[in-house]
Formats: sequence, C-alpha cells, structure tokens
Amino acid sequence: MSDLQWKIGDVTVTRVVEHSASLPASGFFAAATHERLEKHAEWLKPWSLDDDDKLTISIHALCVESEGRKIVVDTCVGQRPLPDPYSALANDGAFLTALTDAGFVPETADTVICTHMHFDHVGWNTIFVDGKWVPTFPNARYLMAQREYDHWIVASEEERFAASAITFDDAVLPLFDAGVVDLVEVDHQVTGDVALEHTPGHTPGHVSVRIRSQGEVAIITGDCMHHAVQLAEPTWHLHVDTDPHESTATRQRIVAECCDQPVLVIGTHFPPPTAGHVVTTSGGVRFQPLA
Repeated sequence: MSDLQWKIGDVTVTRVVEHSASLPASGFFAAATHERLEKHAEWLKPWSLDDDDKLTISIHALCVESEGRKIVVDTCVGQRPLPDPYSALANDGAFLTALTDAGFVPETADTVICTHMHFDHVGWNTIFVDGKWVPTFPNARYLMAQREYDHWIVASEEERFAASAITFDDAVLPLFDAGVVDLVEVDHQVTGDVALEHTPGHTPGHVSVRIRSQGEVAIITGDCMHHAVQLAEPTWHLHVDTDPHESTATRQRIVAECCDQPVLVIGTHFPPPTAGHVVTTSGGVRFQPLA
C-alpha cells in the first residue's frame, strides 16, 4: 500500500502502514447496529465500511517533518510474540523497510511520540538484540505524557492485559533503562509548529498531536477516535476506554472545534485517504475524506 503525505504549512506528515484489517463494527462499538451504520453508509462506503458491517482499520505511523526534525508519531505493533487474540498482528519486520523507504531511516529520527501506551502504538519502540530489548530509534528522544506513564506503571499485569497495554514491559520500560525517555506534560511543545494536546478518555494521559504552521492547522488523532464514524457518532466508545464519558466529551470537543473549519483531521487508524475535514451536511455532521 503506497504512503500518503500531507503538507500543513511548513510541516510534512507521511503515513507509513504496518497493517490493515476489516473487523465487525459491533466488536468495536456496542451501539453500532446495522440500522445505525446504514445512516452513514453513503459517506463511509466503500473506503471504511463494507456491506457486511465491517470497519476498515489501519495501523500506521505518522511521520512528521518540522523545523529540520524527524518525528515518528506512534510505532504500531512491532515484531514480537503476542498473546491471542492479537498474535496475527505481529509484524515480520517489513514495517521498518517501509519506514526507511519513506525517508525515515530509524537512525535519523530525532523524536518518537507515544500518544498512549497501548500495544499497537508502542510496538516498534524497541527491537530484540543480543538477548535484550533496545530502542529501535537509537538517536531519538521518546516523548511520553507523565500522566500516561503514571497510570500504567502502577497497573497490574492483569489490568494492562485487559486494557491493551500488553507490551508495556518490553516496549516501554526498556527505554527508561536506555535513558532515552522524556516524560512531558500533556500540552508539551515539540517544535514551534508541533505540540501535544490532551485528549483523555481512551486512557488518562492520552494525547493527540496538533500542528499549526503558516496559518494552517491539523490534528493527528491518536486513539481519541478509532474510526471516522465517531465524528458523526461521538458517543460511540470502545470497551477499553478507561473513561467512556471522558472519551465522549473529548470527541465532542474536537467535533465542535473542527466542524466546518479548515482543520485537517488525520486519523491514526483511518484507512486511506486517512485525512479529511469535519463538515455539516443535511444529514448531520460527517467526515469528508480528502479526494
């Protein structure tokens, strides 16, 4: 699958894919009945919804170039054994080749941003070399929200597994041993054009990435939303959201801020075309993908 790329003022964002899958909508959102999905079929099909009520979900990194820096936002699943039901998502290493082909050789990355610590966002933080987990991006600083880290460091193994943070011990903790982590505030300014933005609910310290450059604005969502339908149905939440009421409020805020505004929404799990705008139509608010 070819990469997609967007320009936001002086900032460039490139999508590098690790995995794509079609999954039953009801497995994501309890409220996603056939009748409710059909209300949105006109704009969701075929790019992100099929005739069997399956949602297309993409797992990809979003690579940001800003002020001469190379920033990787979320590192997907990685190359490691995973327990069921996640085992099929493990990557064979092709992702690093794709990353290199996109111009992001791991050694050249300056910064890695973890929007949160679920397994499909931190997996390529580390690779297994000579019997231990070491940073995949050896010259990068790894940025993590202090609030996010504080939540998971005290969670039990059972709690992490139930909430999808199943690789915390091998994809997060070894980075601290290597001394490459910066624990930052949820509104941390990364460059003059790129900043973190607290978008809690999916996890307590979840952040999105806000880009403002030359009068243009974009937001990289992270998992404050998993699918474009949530921009039309912001109350639809995942069972692994730590606070469903808060995740709903976060989406409602983003919809209010972005609707009918020139804000490019880049979905961390949205399939191609991945980016677009929130617009008002006669049928209500919807996501309008870029052509």
